[in-house]
Amino acid sequence: MLKPVCHHPLPGSAELFRARLCEWFARGGRDYPWRRTRDPYAILVSEVMLQQTQIATVLGRGFYSRFLERFPDLASLAAAADDPLLKAWEGLGYYRRARMLRDAARAVMDRHRGRFPDSHAEILALPGVGRYTAGAVLSFAFDRPAPLVDGNVARVFSRLFDRPEAIDSPAMLRWLWETAEIVLDHQHPRIYNSALMELGQTVCRPGVPDCLSCPVADFCATREPETLPRKSKKAVSEDIAEHAACAVADGLILLRRLGKGRREGMWRLPERTAAELAAFPVVHQRKYAITRYRVTLHVHQVPAGALQPREGEVWRELGELTALVLPPADRAALQAILTAAEEIA
Repeated sequence: MLKPVCHHPLPGSAELFRARLCEWFARGGRDYPWRRTRDPYAILVSEVMLQQTQIATVLGRGFYSRFLERFPDLASLAAAADDPLLKAWEGLGYYRRARMLRDAARAVMDRHRGRFPDSHAEILALPGVGRYTAGAVLSFAFDRPAPLVDGNVARVFSRLFDRPEAIDSPAMLRWLWETAEIVLDHQHPRIYNSALMELGQTVCRPGVPDCLSCPVADFCATREPETLPRKSKKAVSEDIAEHAACAVADGLILLRRLGKGRREGMWRLPERTAAELAAFPVVHQRKYAITRYRVTLHVHQVPAGALQPREGEVWRELGELTALVLPPADRAALQAILTAAEEIA
C-alpha cells in the first residue's frame, strides 16, 4: 500500500486543501437524488434515512423515492397518521426516526407557517434534529457554511491529522467539530461538505484506504492510515431468546400491537415464556440483532383455543398482514410458516 506523505500540513494549508477537494468532487462526484435538489424537506428526509442505514440500501431498495411519493412535502407528512407513516418506513428499522421526522414537519408547519427555516439555530430547534443534521440541511439546501461531522468525516480527519485517540471519546468528538469549523469552506459549503463526506465513503474508506487515488494525500499526516480511526472497546453483545406463538384459525391470526418504545405501533406475534410454550412445537427459528442483543426468535405453532389473548393482543385477518407493519424477523417468520402451510395443504 502506498503511504501518504504530508507536504501540506493542516490547518495551515486549509485553503489549498479545500480547493483540491472541491476540484476532485467536481470531476466525479456521485449522483444521488438528494444532490439534485435544494428542497430542504427532501434533504432532511435523506439525512434522517441515512443516519443508520447504508446509501446502497436507501437507494437500491427504493426507500427514499417511495417515501417522497407517499409524503411529497411537509404538509402531507405533518398530517400523516401512524399506520401509513410506519408502513412507508417499513424495512428501514429504527422507526422512531420516522416519528421524529413527522414531528419536525409539524413543527415547521406550526412554528414557521410551512416555510422551512434557513438559520442553523431554527433548524437545530426542530424535533429530532441534531447538530449534524442541522448542518447538512443548512449547507446542502441553502449553501450556507456549517461544519459537518459524520462517521466518514471523522475517519478522514483522524487520518489527516494523525489522531490516535478513540474517535468516539468526548474529547475527540469536541476536537472533530472544532476542526471541521476551522477547515470549513465558507465560499462553497455545499460542494465542500459533499466532497468531504464522499472522500470518506469512496477513498478514505474503512480498513485500508485508497491513498493512491486520494486527491488530498499530500495533506495527510498519518503513515499508518489503516490503523485509524481507533474506537473505544465495544460493549459485549448479549444472547437472548424470544418465544412467540403462531395461532391461526378460520383465516385469523393472533397479533400484539406494541406500545411505547422503539417499535411503538408495530405488530408482533404474541410473546410468551419458554415454559408456557414448551408443549407446542417450534416451527420456525430466526436470528436477528437489536442494539446490544443477539436474539434467537423461536416461533411455536399453537392451536387457537390453547392461547388466551392478553392485553394488546387481537385477532387480525390473514389478508391484512401485508398492510400491517411488522418487524422484519416476525414478518419473515410468518411468511415462512404460512408458505409451508400452503404447500402442505
